[in-house]
Amino acid sequence: MRITAIDHITPESRLAKPIYAGDGRILLQIGARLTGRIVERLREKGITYVYVQQEGTEDLDDEGTLDPKVRAASMQVIESQFKKAAEQMALQKTVDMDAMSSSFSAIVTSVLEEVMKQKEAVSLLTDVVAYDSYIFHHSLNVTIYALSLGKTLGLNEEEMHKLGLGAVLHDIGKMSVPEEVLHKPGRLTDEEFALIQDHTTIGFEMLRKSHTLSLLTAHCAYQHHERLDGSGYPRGIGKEDIHLFARIIAIADVFDAVTSHRVYRPAMLPHEGLELLYSGAGTLFDQEMVDAFARTIAIYPVGLEVRLNGGRTGIVSALNRSLPARPVVRVFQEHGESVSPYEVDLAEELSSMIESCDTVMAQRTM
Repeated sequence: MRITAIDHITPESRLAKPIYAGDGRILLQIGARLTGRIVERLREKGITYVYVQQEGTEDLDDEGTLDPKVRAASMQVIESQFKKAAEQMALQKTVDMDAMSSSFSAIVTSVLEEVMKQKEAVSLLTDVVAYDSYIFHHSLNVTIYALSLGKTLGLNEEEMHKLGLGAVLHDIGKMSVPEEVLHKPGRLTDEEFALIQDHTTIGFEMLRKSHTLSLLTAHCAYQHHERLDGSGYPRGIGKEDIHLFARIIAIADVFDAVTSHRVYRPAMLPHEGLELLYSGAGTLFDQEMVDAFARTIAIYPVGLEVRLNGGRTGIVSALNRSLPARPVVRVFQEHGESVSPYEVDLAEELSSMIESCDTVMAQRTM
């Protein structure tokens, strides 16, 4: 299988991994032919890449981070409960988080079980899912990334559960923001941006009134846009005042945001998202946490075409859990000429390194 940008699918391409709907239904099975009409429908759903079949890669596979059934069940709860909160806010009622907290706690428990079982570096690229709303799947993805980073950092079970609750609810305040502002494709006005920024305070006020959620959960919503140098919002506080969990969620939040399709820009690849985090490491984000995150995620996922030094081109065929930046690559070209495929384990062959990724994916406008 090979990762291919949706805009560069060639005629007669066939799927190598299924595409799921948000409720867990399979929209397209393995082997489905990607006609122009199907590609257009996928583009409308916000899908920017798919896994296609390619000769010589039939044995490659990556099972993904989350069981599709767990993902679907989690998504359904997040969507229904977030919409219920939005309805109560629209009626100017107090949002009853106590009635919802057990549902969110159950999500965290099931996702945490999946994360703890995960042996490979985390890659949500492997879960190609068509969603109707960004905010719901973003909340779940941030939970997965935050818990995975928490695992790498050595948090205990109780801390992990609290972190997961803070992550899944970090954007609950956005349910107060008008749809036309949340999904605006163009530049936001100052007034619209202020509405977006208010989601941190609104989420905090909503969550802190709950008798069944900890105040820490509320502070995760309040602080996840704060930055170490004080340049964040809503209060502009610095590192010493930002809770550990909020600093973790901040990294997960930004990474998922930039590696997910948005109406105003296409998705970055994982290594591009990581580069963005590193550009703010030590000033915006905790340096040690960014380093830990780099060890947690699959920077170069299975199926990605890469170019190695020495004029070789290949496809990532396996991950190295201890060194995600140095995967196993199946080389099929040398200096532009086809060769019999062979494997290069970058964790063992230290003189070999990835110089660049598939230009089809990497030359997109950021």
